[in-house]
This record gives sequence, structure tokens and C-alpha cells, in this order.
Amino acid sequence: MATLDFGIVLGLAYQGFVGHLHAYLARYGFGDAGPTVGYVVRAIADGPLNQRQLSKRLGITDQGTMKIIDELESQGFVVRVADPEDARARRLELGRRGKTLLRMARRFHARFERQLTAELGVTTLLKRSASFCYPPMLRARPQWSWTPLRGCRRGRHR
Repeated sequence: MATLDFGIVLGLAYQGFVGHLHAYLARYGFGDAGPTVGYVVRAIADGPLNQRQLSKRLGITDQGTMKIIDELESQGFVVRVADPEDARARRLELGRRGKTLLRMARRFHARFERQLTAELGVTTLLKRSASFCYPPMLRARPQWSWTPLRGCRRGRHR
């Protein structure tokens, strides 16, 4: 019997999740939301950032960020506003479409999680999501460096 490659299974699960998310968003007028939109919207959701801060958060160059922001601004996902601390700088905030997209994506995530909970049960779902945040294998090997996935702190597993 062939064994499953965890990385492949996890990658396929993620691709399936993203495929369902994009199909859901397309039904509500967000068919033009490319793969980078979600990362930028989530990065800015907690508060305005300047371009350099966004570049650092996304792990890409300032030039790459500028190209992405120009496109997302033209689509209404982000807006540039004056920085109250530096008259030369501009801050990035969610535009009207960005706010709506974030709300719709969060609605999809909640619905998806409810469906998984209904199929797997709360205990199983919590154990599985917690295992992605703090894999037992990594806890058992202190010489490995492990940083919990973002959102896994303080008991949140999203």
C-alpha cells in the first residue's frame, strides 16, 4: 500500500481550499482578485501601513510591492492616504472593495470551518488545527527552531 506524502496532501488541501474561496468570491463580483490580493488585504486589515512596511511584511522588494499596490489601487482594493507623521509619505489602507473582499473572505472561512466542524467534530478539528500550529514532532526536538504559524497564538487556530 502506498503511503501518503504529508506535504503533497497538505498542498492539495490548501489548493482545494483556495479554489473554493476564489469560486465563492467570483460569485460576488471578485473574479478579478488575483492571488496576491488576499495577502495584501490581510496585511493591511489590522491598520494602515506604508509601502516599506508592507514590503517587509510580505517579504518582497519595494519595487514589487509598488507594482502590486498600483494594480490593487486601480481595482479599488487599496487606497493611498497621507501619512499624518510624514508629509512626504503615503499610507496604504483598504479601499471599499478591499473591505468588502475581506468581509466576504472571512464569511467564507467561517462557513468552511463550520462545515469541517460538522463533519469532523469540534474535538477533532481543534486537535488537527492545533497540530499545524505546534507539531508534536517539532516539540520533541528542541534543536529545531519552530515559530508557531501566525494566528496560532493565544489559543486561536485560524
